[in-house]
Amino acid sequence: MTIEGVDLKAVEAWMDRFSLGSGPLSEVESLAGGTQNILVRFVRSGEHFVLRRPPLHLREASNNVLRRESRLLGALNHTSVRAPRLRLADTEGEVLGVVSYLMDSVQGVNVSGGLPSQWGDDPVARHRMGMSAVEQLGVLASQDHVALGLSDYGKPEGFLERQVARWTKELETYNALEGYPGPDIPGLHDVSTWLNANIPAKSHVGIMHGDFHLANLLFSTSEPELTGIVDWEMSTIGDPLVDLGWLLATWPGEGAITVGPAMAFNHLEGFAAPDELISHYAQHSGLSVESVDFYTVLACFKLGIILEGTNARAFAGRADRGVGDLLHAITVALFTKALTYLN
Repeated sequence: MTIEGVDLKAVEAWMDRFSLGSGPLSEVESLAGGTQNILVRFVRSGEHFVLRRPPLHLREASNNVLRRESRLLGALNHTSVRAPRLRLADTEGEVLGVVSYLMDSVQGVNVSGGLPSQWGDDPVARHRMGMSAVEQLGVLASQDHVALGLSDYGKPEGFLERQVARWTKELETYNALEGYPGPDIPGLHDVSTWLNANIPAKSHVGIMHGDFHLANLLFSTSEPELTGIVDWEMSTIGDPLVDLGWLLATWPGEGAITVGPAMAFNHLEGFAAPDELISHYAQHSGLSVESVDFYTVLACFKLGIILEGTNARAFAGRADRGVGDLLHAITVALFTKALTYLN
């Protein structure tokens, strides 16, 4: 099999240098995932691996994002966080001409495309999914990032205070894209003003996944237990409660947004209610959830602006118009949800 941007023979030679299996790669397949990053799954000497490299059309930060991501995964290798185990990292781009890394393939299913038939129509299973997810968030929040060698992985001081200005500036950069009429986002001013006025007096410092939602979680096919958290490209050292807010902003069931991946589950019952997720997270993380509404609104604000970037690029002919329309609709739904917390 040939995969554009991935020289499989070069990958074999790379693995040979580190005595990581032998012989040709088998069962090679391309995977979808991440922000257009290229993912290739294969088997060698009976072990299942996934190779990750940046997209063919590199953005300015593409190599550094993968470099950081591989560093984070390496630090998590010997923790109880259910992240893919890093096996090799080419941080200088010697193998494929770009930064890439090799990790173990996590056995599990991504439920954003539908629940496994093995679970059956079981509301108890759907409830357990949420509990398992926040338990792992608690495990992540409890990690000592300094002891893991990640003291310089982010800038936690003033993290929350920077967020509105940082993402407002990001939104403003979209105006440089030809054809983009500017953001048509209801409540943009009200939400940003509320966030700046309601920054928690005390915040926590720890590892953040940065994009914690169903599409980045893998569950066992036999039971609704989380087996892996993937796509760590937005990870940093910040306030881990942002991850809880991200999950709440995108979670199906009670209060779910009406478009996007969560919509596929809106007709199903049994998903853990937001209050249950919050309480379970507090129990397993040991962190105060007193200001959880702030983190949920911040997640709606930040994720909405990120998704609006694809809409802007679609106006400029740099992304699919249909995808841009869908993601803009999700942005509007997220800000509409955020406004419900302001009243």
